[in-house]
Amino acid sequence: MFAISLGDDNAELRPLEIWQDEEFLAHMDRARELVDPWIPFASFATDRESARALLRRYAEKQAADTGRLYGIWLDGTLVGGVLFRIFDTASGNCEIGVWLEPAAQGRGLITRAAERLIDWAVYERGMHRVEWDASAANTKSIAVAKRLGMTRDGVIRQNYLYRGVRHDSEVWSVLAPEWRARAGR
Repeated sequence: MFAISLGDDNAELRPLEIWQDEEFLAHMDRARELVDPWIPFASFATDRESARALLRRYAEKQAADTGRLYGIWLDGTLVGGVLFRIFDTASGNCEIGVWLEPAAQGRGLITRAAERLIDWAVYERGMHRVEWDASAANTKSIAVAKRLGMTRDGVIRQNYLYRGVRHDSEVWSVLAPEWRARAGR
């Protein structure tokens, strides 16, 4: 297994795999209240079996080269994650998703982890467009998109149904030439 350092604060990005279902479930239990209103990810992992099923789904996506899932560990504890929800090599488009439990907020972990994923998507895999979808009410997620140098493409009105209420989504993106220019490459 590999780990990618996210800085000098003992934070790491690692693949999140099926055999880590108990650790993943414990993390989701800690993160659920914060994560669930914005993405249904936490709702999909409510017991060991469902946590394992979610991890299996992403293992299958990785095997098919259509998605990937990584955990963020801080001081050896799983505290969040980043994923390619969509990874379409034929079109050169992908979508990143992120989450973090409350105890790990305010350290820049999501921004640093997303930068690593975008670097890999653009420089290693040749992706042209990296997309970020967020609830219009999720100001923290939108702030990360801005920190990543993404452009707001628009608002999709009332497209997200959550507990019987429709919410707007904002679509943000960065194109490969923009990402390369940001890094001076």
